[in-house]
Amino acid sequence: MRFATWNVNSVKARLPRLLEWLATSQPDVLCLQETKVAADAFPAAEVAELGYETAAHSQGRWNGVAVLSRIGLAEVRRGFDGEPGFPDPEARAISATCGGVRFTSIYVPNGRTPDDPHYRYKLDWLAALRTALAKQSGPAVLTGDFNVAPTDADVWDPALFIGSTHVTPPERDALSNLRELGLVDVVPRPMKGDRPYTYWDYRAGMFHQNKGMRIDLVYASAEVAEAVRDAVVDREARKGKGPSDHAPVVVDADLG
Repeated sequence: MRFATWNVNSVKARLPRLLEWLATSQPDVLCLQETKVAADAFPAAEVAELGYETAAHSQGRWNGVAVLSRIGLAEVRRGFDGEPGFPDPEARAISATCGGVRFTSIYVPNGRTPDDPHYRYKLDWLAALRTALAKQSGPAVLTGDFNVAPTDADVWDPALFIGSTHVTPPERDALSNLRELGLVDVVPRPMKGDRPYTYWDYRAGMFHQNKGMRIDLVYASAEVAEAVRDAVVDREARKGKGPSDHAPVVVDADLG
């Protein structure tokens, strides 16, 4: 099984690139984040032409997550039990069973700044997610844009991030609490340099200088992690005209 995650930063704006990438990379399952489309506007017909079923959870021009699968799509759940809102629940999580594996695609709240109410929302959201996932059993993959860099090695210059979100101890503790459920951080290999960054700011030169962050994560249950043969950041998808500011993470595993 090949599965992947990608913060596409608007599925409509990135549709030609998405379709080309699906045709060439051919993942069995693709988890998307920041789809930014209305509930009835996801391009399900276009991806269906490539053999993919779609489960989407949308919120207009903000947020949005989806799971695309060509190996079955069952037991779809939008959101999760106890999910907090800001003030209302947002389109940030969707789960589906594909090929016997429970996939959950998430777009974790950004947090903005540590003194912003959105930061508390972020921590509450991650805590509630952990509580919901604790009830889950069987092969599983939790993946998406976590908006947290797990360690200092996952940002290009830790000193520049002091006092900012994405690197604070409470955020990293929240990731640790997720891993305590038995989830394994499947760290991909980079296509350039020694750091598997997945996000680079659009500002000029950040991508080409590889000044990035690893915030798009793949957390897998033990049976899935043990089956992984390879994992890579597809940096090529971040190149060219009009890319997302994130690159896909692609995982190959001996499953099914």
